[in-house]
Amino acid sequence: MAGNSVKKYAVDLHIHTALSPCASDDMTPINILNMAKLCGIDIIAITDHNSCKNVGASIEASKHLDILVIPGMEVTTKEEAHMICLFPDLERALEFQDMVYARLTPVKNRKEYFGNQLILDPMGNVLGEEEQLLLTSTSLSIDDVVNQVTKNEGICIPSHIDRQHYSVLSNLGFIPKNLGIKAVEISKNVSVNDFAKRFPDIKNYLAIKSSDAHSLEDIPMPTTFMQLNGKTFYDVASVIEGQERGKVILE
Repeated sequence: MAGNSVKKYAVDLHIHTALSPCASDDMTPINILNMAKLCGIDIIAITDHNSCKNVGASIEASKHLDILVIPGMEVTTKEEAHMICLFPDLERALEFQDMVYARLTPVKNRKEYFGNQLILDPMGNVLGEEEQLLLTSTSLSIDDVVNQVTKNEGICIPSHIDRQHYSVLSNLGFIPKNLGIKAVEISKNVSVNDFAKRFPDIKNYLAIKSSDAHSLEDIPMPTTFMQLNGKTFYDVASVIEGQERGKVILE
């Protein structure tokens, strides 16, 4: 919009709450938001495995901290690739969640083996536990996920493509060119230039870094900054979808 001035925002688009069984129980909405504030992060996405049941509480917890919480989810495709899925609002994220739950293998969580799956209020009080095991793959292909997220006006980013497990590259060996993917995530301690020696095609994508935080100490000082006209999902999506490399700074 006319009159908006571009500002630099610290961004972390991959954070798990205690709903993800592999995450620490102290990953409550208020703890995550307070840690993000201490670290100087302006925009986060809550991206639990195959669920967004703690997103609403995280949005509520953010209201007095001037941090934007983007509704999200990290979906495991049938190829066992992780995909970050981000949405403009909670309603569309929940609509996508319904579809994901219908495509999960109906297996109950065994918390003694996999960990707790806690549904929380904004202050971290336990409202219940998710019985469906969230670590299983869905029956959705990578194409299915991208298509469904796009229908819900969201964006998809392949997770931690540099890793040897649960990434598009480790499981397929390539990123399908017809996916329409504009950005990829690499792990926070990986150099884009070094990774380009292994995967030269990264030059075709906007590279971002996120914490993939599963515990509070995983939320570091920010490594990704974006030059944005405003602090909304649509401002972030515009940079990602437009592959505006000059507006993304990796540190």
